[in-house]
Amino acid sequence: MKGPLFYAKILLFGEYGIIKNSKGLAIPYNSYQGALKVSDDLSGKSKDSNQKLIEFYQYLALVEQDKLQLRLHDLKKDIDTGMHFDSSIPQGYGVGSSGALVAAIYDKYADNKITVLENLTRDKLLKLKTIFSIMESFFHGKSSGLDPLNSYLSLPILIKSKNNLEATGIPSQKEGKGAVFLLDSEMVGETQPMVNIFMNKMKNEGFRKMIDEDFARYTDACIDNFLHGDVHSLFGNVKSLSKVVLKHFKPMIPQSFHNLWQQGIDTNDYYLKLCGSGGGGYILGFTEDYNNVQKLLKDYKLELVYRF
Repeated sequence: MKGPLFYAKILLFGEYGIIKNSKGLAIPYNSYQGALKVSDDLSGKSKDSNQKLIEFYQYLALVEQDKLQLRLHDLKKDIDTGMHFDSSIPQGYGVGSSGALVAAIYDKYADNKITVLENLTRDKLLKLKTIFSIMESFFHGKSSGLDPLNSYLSLPILIKSKNNLEATGIPSQKEGKGAVFLLDSEMVGETQPMVNIFMNKMKNEGFRKMIDEDFARYTDACIDNFLHGDVHSLFGNVKSLSKVVLKHFKPMIPQSFHNLWQQGIDTNDYYLKLCGSGGGGYILGFTEDYNNVQKLLKDYKLELVYRF
């Protein structure tokens, strides 16, 4: 058995803000993917994955089944015969490794499954997001359900607020000099500790005000610019967002990248922002000249995501 492929995702804009009901934009990232697979001889990564699926099954078995409507008996049977998630998606990198797994499980074992071929009304998207939120909470303690939704639909998702989201289109890529890229911190990040730091910061009135005003304003502007192909305005707003994140989200940025982050703002050669919850994994970069950035950051691993 080898199931259908489910892809990684990138939250281009909206990290942390979506927890507090502001906008977000997530896109599929097809360079990494995973699929459910059964093999007789489990070892190494496949054995670890099978063990994780056993724990995931035990968690799902405790959830009220009318909420999820999963065929848990079939899931357990397949796990017992050696099922695992065969995935190239790096874990702890902010690109949705657990989201792709959740999407694969729902796709294979859900009754009354909502499919991509249907007319995806807001109610259906919200229902899917709610189911995925419950399922993915096993991995992160608290989940918006957005990563699995993106992976399951393999469509860009525009989050307008917690209860208002839609599948959207993004401008087709051009053969320009500008790009969105990933910068590998070569450190694994953990979502839950980063979210805990954020939630503690939210107890501070000044921080809340900054999120509601500066962070949300620049995030919303970036999303609007990106969706409308307004590249000139986009880079101005990404620079402002990069400054806000460096100032107020320092614990989420690995220490060794603080100077590199500031350097981009000072030179305008590139702007960095968090990819997911931060703390390690990938950092997201925006530049008007990707060839130049490849030379400037030649000592780092870069991956191209999108061309302007």
